[in-house]
Amino acid sequence: MRNIAADVGVDAALVSRYFGSKEDLFAAVLDSCSNGNELMEGPRSEFGRRVAHEVIFKPAKAGKLKGLLIMLRSVGSAKAMEIVQRTGTERFFNPFADWVGGEDAMLRARLAAATIMGMAVSREITGGFGLTREECERMEMRMASMLQGIVDN
Repeated sequence: MRNIAADVGVDAALVSRYFGSKEDLFAAVLDSCSNGNELMEGPRSEFGRRVAHEVIFKPAKAGKLKGLLIMLRSVGSAKAMEIVQRTGTERFFNPFADWVGGEDAMLRARLAAATIMGMAVSREITGGFGLTREECERMEMRMASMLQGIVDN
């Protein structure tokens, strides 16, 4: 806590007063990250097309993957991982599964999220997909169809 407080130029007691424990501070950091609500905005019938287009063609926004990077870095700590899992389920997976609805809603929400995260991470790690515009358009169509099939069935 002292190191964190020093990094932001305040006393450790102030951080403890507002956040309590390190675990509570970590949970607050996760709460400050995007919760994925933008996935559920717009017509459900356009979900696949809308999300695939964003993942493949839209430039990554500063901090867009911040939450995912925080989660990946937390894998080494059992306490941190428990907070990540709880927060992810409460803030993202449960609302997304409710939005997906129907039979196997959580399973379908997890499949859609894994596809989206995998593609987003792949793009960021490789600095793009290294494909022509036409190849990216074909990939967008395939991803859109796949995502729409997951949320509709």
